[in-house]
Amino acid sequence: MPDLTPERSWLEALEQGRFLLQRRASTGAFIFPPRVAEPRTGATDLEWVAASGAGVVHAVTVIAPRPPAAPYTVALIDLAEGPRVMGRVEGIAPDQVRIGLAVQARVSRIDGVPALLFTPREAEHA
Repeated sequence: MPDLTPERSWLEALEQGRFLLQRRASTGAFIFPPRVAEPRTGATDLEWVAASGAGVVHAVTVIAPRPPAAPYTVALIDLAEGPRVMGRVEGIAPDQVRIGLAVQARVSRIDGVPALLFTPREAEHA
């Protein structure tokens, strides 16, 4: 993916069903959203690596569209690697999604567009 912008590279990976993050090769620090250089240092030794997908809900909002559409959540997720991302939490009722809930990412589609979705980790919601 060298000829693509960082954002396009990330979206291409999602299209392929892969959740990737950028990591600085020299320090191991993860970066999100995708960039051409690390924000604080300007370092450009960034590489794409597979994300674990493990995370914890940092904040959540329940979206209640007009019926017949069902309510859904939009959450900020603190990833195990460090960055914070936004995504929907599915697999439990929207009013059950709480700050601190352990979740696992998966790549799916929303209205035909690749997106990160999160579900409660089994140990948390068994």
